[in-house]
Parts: sequence; C-alpha cells; structure tokens
Amino acid sequence: MRLIVASLVVLLASGAHGAGFYLQEVGTPYSLGTAGVANATNTQGADAAWSNPAGMVYLEGDQVFAGLQVVAPRMEFDTSVATGGGDDGGNAGNLTAVPSFFYVHKYSDDVSFGLSLAGTMGGGVDYGKGFTGRYSTTRAELGALGLSPSVAYRFNDSLSVGAGVSIIYTLFEQQIALNPALIPTVSGGDGYLDIDNADDVGYQPFFSLNYALSDDLLLGVVYRAEMDVELSGDVKVKNVALPIGADSIDIDWKNPQWLEVGLKYNYTDTDTLYLNAGWQDWSVFGKNKLAFSGGALNPVAELDRNWKDTWHAGIAYSHFTGQGSAYSVGFSYESSPVDDDDRTFDLPVDEIFKVSAAYAWKGQRNLDFSVGGTLYLVGDAAIDDTSQGVRTKGEFDSNAILFLGGTLRYVF
Repeated sequence: MRLIVASLVVLLASGAHGAGFYLQEVGTPYSLGTAGVANATNTQGADAAWSNPAGMVYLEGDQVFAGLQVVAPRMEFDTSVATGGGDDGGNAGNLTAVPSFFYVHKYSDDVSFGLSLAGTMGGGVDYGKGFTGRYSTTRAELGALGLSPSVAYRFNDSLSVGAGVSIIYTLFEQQIALNPALIPTVSGGDGYLDIDNADDVGYQPFFSLNYALSDDLLLGVVYRAEMDVELSGDVKVKNVALPIGADSIDIDWKNPQWLEVGLKYNYTDTDTLYLNAGWQDWSVFGKNKLAFSGGALNPVAELDRNWKDTWHAGIAYSHFTGQGSAYSVGFSYESSPVDDDDRTFDLPVDEIFKVSAAYAWKGQRNLDFSVGGTLYLVGDAAIDDTSQGVRTKGEFDSNAILFLGGTLRYVF
C-alpha cells in the first residue's frame, strides 16, 4: 500500500492536470479577426461587455452578439527517446465547439450594462493509451465557461470606465497510466488512474478604462484579477492488484492576473489601426496542490511547474468598405510560460504566433453577420519527461490550432 501511495505522489508530481491558457478569441470579429489585438479598445460590438466594458458607452443603441466558434488543433508528437515503448499518439488535439453570447443595454448616453457568456480558457490532449508518454498522461481536458455581468460609465467625452465579474465554471478530467513495474496490476499490463468531473465555480473581477487622446486616437487599459480555482472530483483506479482506497481528489491552483493596453487609431473615415501589448502572471499558476481523500492513506502533493510570466503584443487593421461590409486582419505574438526543461505532456504549451482575418456584412434590417478565423502557430514544445521511471523525449513536429467562428449581431 505504501508503495502505491508513494508512486501516486511521484506520478502526480510529474504533471497532474492540464490547465489550458487564457483565450483572447471569443468567436467575434473583434477578437477572431484581429488576433485579439482589438479587444482592449473594442467600442463597436456587444462583445465589449467582456473584452472592454468601458467601451460599451460608445455603442449606438442596444446590441446582441450570438456566435459559435470551432477550435481545431493539430498536435503530433515525434519521439526521439522512449524507454517504455509505445507510439507517438497521433493527433492529440481535441476538436471543440464553443458558443458565445453578448448583450449590451444602454440606460443613457453615459451608462451601459452588459452580459456575456463565453469560453474564457481551455485546452486538451488525447494521446491514447498506447502513447510512449502514457505514464505522464494519456489524456487531459480542461474547459472554463464564464458568465460575466458588467457596467460602464462615461465621465466626459474623453474618459470612460467599466467593471465586471466573470462567474467561471471550470471542469477538468485526466487519465494517467500506472507502470506495472512500480504498481502491481491484475493483468500485468498498465493500470490507470482517472480523475473525473473535477469542477469548481470561481469569480474573476475585471476592470477597464478608455481615454480619448484625440478625436482619432483611443487608449484602452483592461485588467483581470487573480482567481482561485479549487476543483473537487472523483478518482477511479483500474487494473490495480491492491486497493488504493481514495475515491476523490482536490486540485487547487490560481488563474493569473492579466493586464492589457491597447491603442486604436482611426487614420481615415474607413481605416483603423490597432496596437496592443499585455502581461499575464503565469508564475502564480505554477504552484499546484493535490490532495486525495476517502481512503486509509490520503497523500497530499504540492507541485511546482516552474512557470513564468508571459507577455504578448500585436498589430491589426480594419477597413470599412462603405457598402455595409468590413474586413480585418491581425497578427500577434505570445511568449511561452514554461522552459523546455519543465514542460509536461498534460500541458505542452509554447510560444504562439497568431494570424487572423474576419469579414462582416450587413443583412436585412438591423442584422449583421460575420465570419472569421485565427491560426495559432505554436512552437515545437520540446519535452524531456521522466515519469514513473520511464523517460520520453521529443517534440511536436505539427503544433497548430485553428479557431473558426461566425456571429450575428442585432441592433435594437
């Protein structure tokens, strides 16, 4: 029994959950079509209720945005060292569809209320049970959906402020293979540890400020506070010869604070340039706590992923044709939150280059439509991992994520 408990702590310390990353793409043309660059200075769409609440006072009339975003990853690992045998896992990315909804009501020219529902962070991998790195993870999935009420107030023609809170539901699941050389199994093959339905509801306040430096130049600042995530879920152990006993687990981490600054410059009546830069405090996420319960022996592990803060910057351009349509393009860069020596299979993140485009057109009456996409070109995410005495080394020779979305907008 002590050998089993000790082995569980060791394997969890090698990577116990996948925590995804913050998503700037929420399925709207101002996020998908500009690589997220226009978010901090969004004063044109109802998605400002989440991306830049201070921008809601600039909208003309009440608005509704509704959309659907499809996330299609391509993640293929190429193994160079595999002491435990196994395969490369194929495409480990999970195809996901995420709906979104945004509403803004203007009480007056100076006061607005907003409500949004969108996926705020997420990620997932599924390598399969035959994967060479299965003793680190075979699959890991995390999703977070946020309901966010917000308000905005305009002090004068130059200054407006906004604030809100995201009520975020987080769900996490993971499976890890157990090495029969360390933990006796019934069949002699791998055992499995499943973490199921680990979920939590948390709260993340956010604030924004817009200041018009001139009639054509707008400064936007958006801040999102730190959020505690305290997941509770079920533990199931399969094909293990001795009873482990524990049937539940608590997993705690912190979602980092996030500061973003943007500029929007209308250099003609139809052409707009966007710039942004930001910082995210991912070093606070790096420390994770895991605690088993429900058994005779309930191990606790405090892990340090050695994550570090990240920064991002980007540029985007939009053009209004004058015929009721518009298009935009964008490019941005995000640094990696983890060095190669500390990267794990459950969360194989790296630096990201983003390219995006969107097209919007006017429909009948008060309806507008848009389609857009963003392509993440992710670094090779090199990994050299030893879990349960088995070493796996390699890198992702295919590592990209495609976001495709469509929205409709109704102006009351």
